[in-house]
Amino acid sequence: MFIIGVDCATKDAKIGVALASFKDGKVLLEDVKLCTKEVTAAATIAEWSRRQEPVLLALDAPLGWPATLAKVLSRHRAGDPLHAVANNMFRRETDCHIKRTVGKMPLDVGADRIARTAHAALHLLEDVGTRLHRRISLAWCPLAIGQIAAIEVYPAATLTAYGFRSQGYKKARQREERRELIEAVSELIYPGVSFCAHRLVLLKLLHF
Repeated sequence: MFIIGVDCATKDAKIGVALASFKDGKVLLEDVKLCTKEVTAAATIAEWSRRQEPVLLALDAPLGWPATLAKVLSRHRAGDPLHAVANNMFRRETDCHIKRTVGKMPLDVGADRIARTAHAALHLLEDVGTRLHRRISLAWCPLAIGQIAAIEVYPAATLTAYGFRSQGYKKARQREERRELIEAVSELIYPGVSFCAHRLVLLKLLHF
């Protein structure tokens, strides 16, 4: 199976993608790219997805909105009160579960700028599906992957769960912080293997 990670954004020039293979319980990072207006995320993901083996798309963006928000807004009129608790409207049960289990609260997709990224991510999924001539469904369980499917991921929660730093590494000047994080994650994936063995792929991450 192949895994394609997508660091989502509203513009292609800000989207990063990573390709990894998963075989015999091991993950091998094969390539990373920063997309552009000319070489779009959809085109890159579609190209990587044309394989005989199953492909799992892992998108760093909300792929749904709170059920309460949809229910309340469907019958709301301007000026009327909203008869729902704010947190129930703007936060999903998914977000609350992450907070309870990991201690990190994702941004409110119903009330934050992340909603624009979520909107763009869903269009990206549709674009990739159009290029592959198939609908890309969400993998609600491991057996639902089929030939290609998508899941929502939250890297900050994953990093926190493993005891790694989840902030303070994204700015251009924080290359050393990114190097340390890459080495830590690399050791988790490839125990006992030196960082240098994967430098051709991993070092590209330092420039993102």
